[in-house]
Amino acid sequence: MDQNIFRKRIREVQNLLKESEVLLIFAAPQKIRNRDVEYKFRQDSDYYYLSGIEEEDGILVLRRDFSAHFALPKDKEKEIWTGIRLGKEEIKRRLELDQSFDLGEWDSKISDILTNQFTLYHFFGKDSKKDSELLELISSLNRRLREGKFGPQRWEIPNFLHEMRMLKSPEEIEKLKESSRITALGHERLFRETKVGMYEFELESILESEYLKHGAWGGGYGHIVAAGKNATILHYTTNRAKISDNELILVDSGAEKDYYTADVTRVFPSGKKFTSEQRTIYQLVLDVQKQAISDTKQGVEFNAVHEKTVKNLTSGLIDLGLLKGGLSEIIEKGEYRRFYMHRTGHYLGMDVHDVGRYFENGKSKPMQNGLVVTVEPGLYFDPTDETIPAGFRGIGVRIEDDILVNGDNPIVLTSMIAKEVNEIEAMRS
Repeated sequence: MDQNIFRKRIREVQNLLKESEVLLIFAAPQKIRNRDVEYKFRQDSDYYYLSGIEEEDGILVLRRDFSAHFALPKDKEKEIWTGIRLGKEEIKRRLELDQSFDLGEWDSKISDILTNQFTLYHFFGKDSKKDSELLELISSLNRRLREGKFGPQRWEIPNFLHEMRMLKSPEEIEKLKESSRITALGHERLFRETKVGMYEFELESILESEYLKHGAWGGGYGHIVAAGKNATILHYTTNRAKISDNELILVDSGAEKDYYTADVTRVFPSGKKFTSEQRTIYQLVLDVQKQAISDTKQGVEFNAVHEKTVKNLTSGLIDLGLLKGGLSEIIEKGEYRRFYMHRTGHYLGMDVHDVGRYFENGKSKPMQNGLVVTVEPGLYFDPTDETIPAGFRGIGVRIEDDILVNGDNPIVLTSMIAKEVNEIEAMRS
């Protein structure tokens, strides 16, 4: 993104801070996968949102009247091994900060930064070691009250930053559209190339290679490729089973590019056609999903979409004879959870389960323009449940799209990915 976007975000945050308030945002550390092998580095979303910097271990400090950054120092020998570092001067220039320091100066500077600041904003809970160090420092500062000095008296999570991240700018929406476009290419290859006898991990490799080929990071989360009864496991990521005939294959996967991820689920038959029972369940979920998407409007409470989805799925299961009793009674008792045990959607953006509060003062928040959410109803039938007709056992169907709230006209960012039965069967032929 243009550097001016990050500078603007920093100024917006500073304007939200009051006098005697300080915000600390820490970059992600490098993480060890095993022994001395590191995971591929992915920056902390909050830190990247404000800085656009992809180096590890940096620290951004913001007050209403002051901005600073602590960065890994330039080091020719280390840069030979791990890449060129920006250095404090370049970061100061990029972000137009008041001060910039080497990371080694943190211990000597942080006391002055926090002294006589009443409120500390920090994402407590991300890193227990940092939390402990900050709390110990604050305790030390507060022992200097006789000198007329004190440390923060109030410690808060900066929810205002997550509220900023909830509503997407035009630039962010373009990023999400691009991630959706790449995701579509991966899913469509699976529609066309999957064959009985392949393994789930082969499908996973197709997705990952397609994403990488188009400049994405890869998947924004662990790919779920679940054939047959594995689709009834909500977060199945083993991806090791062999694909058999007459199975449904559930694929939950989204590409992440430039720190913004799609999140899509599609279901298709391992052969050319859905079986009668598979088609029945698939069509029920699809019809309910379409209704939920149409309900994803500005001013509608987020939880209201889920509640209506529960009613619609439950009503469909009653019509099929898979649930017995009155609609209200079944919902009140939670009996529908045998087949539908998760929520209908979540916020989406830099994180697949993106930030922001769903409830405020005990009430579900109304959706606003610029919010991006998933809509993902599903039905799952326990393969071992002999009270279910045999043809339904082991079926798992979830259909998921990414929706931009846009007044009364929701925009489906992932609409290019086939989901109608006839479309899918045509691609499977």
